[in-house]
Amino acid sequence: MRPLRLRTRVTVGFAAGALLISAAMAVLSYDLTRRTLLDSRERTAVRTAYFDATVVQAGLAADGEPGDVLRALDTGASRRVAIQRWGTWYLRNADNGITAAIPAGLRQQVTDGQPSRQLVRTDNGAALVVGVPLTDGSQFYVIDSLSELDRTLSVLGLILTIVAFVTTACGAVVGTYLARRALRPLTSVADAARTITAGDLTTRLDPAATPDLERLTSSFNGMVDQLAERLERDRRFAADVSHELRSPLQTLAAATSVLTRRRDQLDDRSARAVQLVAEEVDRFQALVTDLLELARSDQRPDRAPVDIAALARRSCADRGLPPTIVRDLPGADHVWHVDERRFTQVLANLLDNAERHGGGAVAVVVGGDDRLATLDVDDEGPGVPPTDRDSIFGRFVRGRGANARGDSDGTGLGLALVAQHVSAHGGHVTALDRPGGGARFRVELPRDRS
Repeated sequence: MRPLRLRTRVTVGFAAGALLISAAMAVLSYDLTRRTLLDSRERTAVRTAYFDATVVQAGLAADGEPGDVLRALDTGASRRVAIQRWGTWYLRNADNGITAAIPAGLRQQVTDGQPSRQLVRTDNGAALVVGVPLTDGSQFYVIDSLSELDRTLSVLGLILTIVAFVTTACGAVVGTYLARRALRPLTSVADAARTITAGDLTTRLDPAATPDLERLTSSFNGMVDQLAERLERDRRFAADVSHELRSPLQTLAAATSVLTRRRDQLDDRSARAVQLVAEEVDRFQALVTDLLELARSDQRPDRAPVDIAALARRSCADRGLPPTIVRDLPGADHVWHVDERRFTQVLANLLDNAERHGGGAVAVVVGGDDRLATLDVDDEGPGVPPTDRDSIFGRFVRGRGANARGDSDGTGLGLALVAQHVSAHGGHVTALDRPGGGARFRVELPRDRS
């Protein structure tokens, strides 16, 4: 299982913290409000019950009928009253479960002369039963319904739950915002590293932009300075060596050309030696040319709109290949923003590689979508073993698969130049298996309309 990204972890942490805090506050607020409302309602119910008991006691003392005395009380819709006198129950209206709602323990306490109250659960919801002993030995009971209080608490619970969820969402939003702000300097470092990887070694970070990361910024800039200096030294060394080799090579090539033209006048052994020298001089010249190109390959590409399909047809025609092997996939945009000189060499090197190691290219396919542009060069050779698919793009590298796919001619820099030019455009090249057998070299570039 892949670990969560840092931004996701920060967002989840803020959301979880907001949820815990809001849930705790909601529970505490609900409990405190419930206790406060319930205590207030109980005090009100007890005061009212005592007042009604005084009225009932006065009515009974005046020889009034218990039923008439109860009907004289103002009980409203939420209160029901009852009198137990000498073992007989007297009610204001029909029983409707009033007497059954009065707990036996509370009855006994009131019968013993002790006023009592108790929360009970009736068919109509929660209720408060208050019992008051009267002076003539009767007992007066009030069943006060708490259904309205229950509804109020239900609404309060719903509101607190909604508030908890809203607070959690706000916590997630705040976490996302803070994570984005906190990680913005690291994003700048990643963007700068990506730009440098693409070949722009002039990219630097601004130490004043994020004072907290000044040490990281300074170290990063110093690293890039050293990298640029080292690459420049290597480039200059390769260019200087190549230039120094060109003069003696031209002399050797001229001398070899003279010998080659007079080869018919030499004996077989000498003619064979002249042919070998001429071939090696040609190979040496190609190597020097590739070294010079490699020394310049770290420079930024000069981009312009280029018809890659037309460029591929010209490259194929230069090598005697039929233009029909070049095709566009349906819907593919064959106009790319690239350096034409460099991509001419990319195509030339891939086609030469296919001819040298795969019996010649059989297909050049231009494809892609709005996000990515692709170029495939296919051959029918033995393919590239998976273990060599990364190493063959190195300089002077001939992997086991390369040796198995053909002879050892070439400079060993062709695919390295392909990788270098494609990387300078922000893309990459990979070696794949061609469906049906053979190798497929795929160039992938991000779309760039600039």
